[in-house]
Amino acid sequence: MAQPQPSGLAQVFMENRERLLRFLAARGAGDAAEDLLQELWERVSSTPAQPVAAPLGYLYRAAENLMRDRYRANTSRARREQDYVEATDMAVAEPGIERALLARERLRAVEAALSLLGPRSERVFRMYRLDGIGQAVIARELGVSLSTVEKDLQRAYRALGALRESDDAE
Repeated sequence: MAQPQPSGLAQVFMENRERLLRFLAARGAGDAAEDLLQELWERVSSTPAQPVAAPLGYLYRAAENLMRDRYRANTSRARREQDYVEATDMAVAEPGIERALLARERLRAVEAALSLLGPRSERVFRMYRLDGIGQAVIARELGVSLSTVEKDLQRAYRALGALRESDDAE
């Protein structure tokens, strides 16, 4: 069975495919030239056959319009992505006033809970958790046993755990 002949515009496209590909590449399409040519073919082959006065000029114009559309879409996408990155960076970098106030309030509550344990327990906790000093070094520095340092840390952890539970209950 014989295949149907393509429309006049599709025929001109097939005869000038290499020229159209070079045209797109010369206009800066680069690796996307084949993709753009395929998209142009889909448009040409799917449109109803109507007479076109200058079919090759029409195809060049259509190819250029496709490049322009793709450039605009890529530019818009890049702008949206940049805006998103800037917006999320701002949201992370600048906590809201409410978050900052809540964080300060929570810090005061933690400091108050630690101060209720006594100066040694508070100091042991700060040295271990904030300064990163080992428990054995803390024991030697404060002149207490390692067991005392461990007990002071346990007391601090229990106090902070109770504070967290009370915060969660609110």
